[in-house]
Amino acid sequence: MPELPPVPNLLATAVTALGGKERKGQQTMAAAVAHAIDTGEHLAVQAGTGTGKSLAYLVPSLRHSVRTGRTVVVSTATIALQRQLVDRDLPRLAEALKEPLGRVPQFAILKGRNNYLCLNKINSAIPEEPAEAELFDAFAISRLGREVQRLNEWVSETETGDRDEVTPGVTDRAWRQVSVSSRECVGKSRCAFGQDCFAEKARAESGQADVVVTNHALLAIDAISGIQVLPEHDVVVIDEAHELVDRVTGVATAELSTAAISAAAKRCTKLIDEREVDRLENAAEAWHGLLDELRPGRWDTMPDGASSVLALIRDAAWNCRTALAPQGAGAAAADPEGAAARNQALAAIEDVHDAAVRVLTTYEEPDPAAHRDVVWLAQDEVRGIARRTLHMAPLSVGGLLRTRLFGTATIVLASATLQIGGSFDNLAVTWGLPPQSASKVDPALANGAEAPSDEKSLRWNSVDVGSPFDHAKSGILYVAKHLPAPGRDGLPTAYLDEIERLVRAAGGRTLGLFSSMRAAKAATEIMRERLDTPVLCQGDDATGALVRKFAQDPETSLFGTLSLWQGVDVPGPSLSLVILDRIPFPRPDDPLLVARQRAVESRGGNGFLSVAANHAALLLAQGTGRLLRSVDDRGVIAILDSRLATARYGGYLRASLPPYWETSDPQVVTKALARLTTNPSDTKTPV
Repeated sequence: MPELPPVPNLLATAVTALGGKERKGQQTMAAAVAHAIDTGEHLAVQAGTGTGKSLAYLVPSLRHSVRTGRTVVVSTATIALQRQLVDRDLPRLAEALKEPLGRVPQFAILKGRNNYLCLNKINSAIPEEPAEAELFDAFAISRLGREVQRLNEWVSETETGDRDEVTPGVTDRAWRQVSVSSRECVGKSRCAFGQDCFAEKARAESGQADVVVTNHALLAIDAISGIQVLPEHDVVVIDEAHELVDRVTGVATAELSTAAISAAAKRCTKLIDEREVDRLENAAEAWHGLLDELRPGRWDTMPDGASSVLALIRDAAWNCRTALAPQGAGAAAADPEGAAARNQALAAIEDVHDAAVRVLTTYEEPDPAAHRDVVWLAQDEVRGIARRTLHMAPLSVGGLLRTRLFGTATIVLASATLQIGGSFDNLAVTWGLPPQSASKVDPALANGAEAPSDEKSLRWNSVDVGSPFDHAKSGILYVAKHLPAPGRDGLPTAYLDEIERLVRAAGGRTLGLFSSMRAAKAATEIMRERLDTPVLCQGDDATGALVRKFAQDPETSLFGTLSLWQGVDVPGPSLSLVILDRIPFPRPDDPLLVARQRAVESRGGNGFLSVAANHAALLLAQGTGRLLRSVDDRGVIAILDSRLATARYGGYLRASLPPYWETSDPQVVTKALARLTTNPSDTKTPV
């Protein structure tokens, strides 16, 4: 193996070449990542905004890959960070390090197969079944046709077939017309377009790369399915690691609806004996009748009649699957369109069969506290049509991550927010890692699984490298202690008056994060009547377009739900005030989080703190983190929920936030905002 410069030297070279400045936190993080890679000890690292964490993990990752010839996988939660890494950070870094590393490091991006256009499908015109609501919606059908036509034209222009390159974007419904999942794919050797396949090209490119950028969902699929999706690797860097458990849970969640069963049956038409198709259709009707009689909510026990209907679905689906037995390579090559239709039918049938089996297996254990899955019936509306779906999600993913992820490679977990209540342990135990602190956390994990105990076989370390921001001088945390605690009947008048007063003092420049879309829209409507400055609302336009308008006009405010924070990165005077209407506790009727909370309580733990408070703390840290995006930013975080100051758990939640200067005095905040409004370019005077 070639001798390469040490990580500190490489980092200094990279920072100089990219025109940056040395940052102590970045140097500390790079050294910690290099140590983890060298020792195989897993690492959780909290690095505040402005630290330059991507460079801090990319430099030691590239050095390791070039030195050993092994690939490093970098996983992100958001498309925005993926694009930043692939379009900006890695190209510049590869060029900067080509001399000290002896060659230009190679990198690639890899997504799930259904993110790439399928040449076989677009040329064989195998249509998806329309959703029930769309059968009666002429506008939806015509829009679908226009989007598919645009994709047919785009195929002759694209070099990657990557959905993210379609501008403007298309609906999921349209994209499904031209893409396939990995289970639906007929395989490169059997496909008439295998040599030109966009997904296969991306995978081949990733196999030659030093660093492969992917997403948490694909990382989860690679770990859960047992099918190798990612190239061979010995190090995984998980950026935006605070999202890991939710993304893995999402991948491991299944559902069973009447529409899905019927669609699977329709896919089998003309491929198998129609009597088998009819049996599955009859099972779909029985399922529809059963769900119509039940109330939405969690299934602690199997409802009367559900077991027999699920067995009917399971057996009918298995018969269809048997009849759809895969064809040989010769038959598939002779009839690629038929092979594609058969594979899509198989994938749909297997989804139905496996979901039915999963529910039946869950209730083989009579004790609800021992169930590994949480099962619940949900109802939603699609264009006015009510639809009921049964969902199944794992109570815990800690054991899965421990075995399939932490047990197979060195893992580095990075985020601006990993400490909850001042400790890494609260997130670590949900990842399946043993608690690290001297005062052990609750022996029951927040996800209901027992805490791992064999610490000798699974070692990890943690470091908080801090932030370049002086939070106490740059930001004020204002808790409106004088306001009443929030209720269930929408925004109280006192809250609306407080929002108006704060936004007026800030001269606009406000990001309002609300607990619900209903609250965000109500506040927007009333503020548009009361204020002279513009107020935008999530949903008025695409999130990216709204954020651009917000950033371009300092007098504009932007209101939305907490989900909006993921798309907001606005440094400078356009954002001086972040308002949160209430502590973002999970909904009291969220089946999965309630089940996890109850699981903790059944073991004698504090379910509220372990689940609900941790959930709220993480969202609070992420939401308030929108304020300071550069070292020159200053402003106010206003939390209207007085419980943050008065409730016993308030201190625990505040310990999850950076050390802002705190106050509950409305006059202090008004004067601070007025100073910023009068002279927004002054970056030296403390707030």
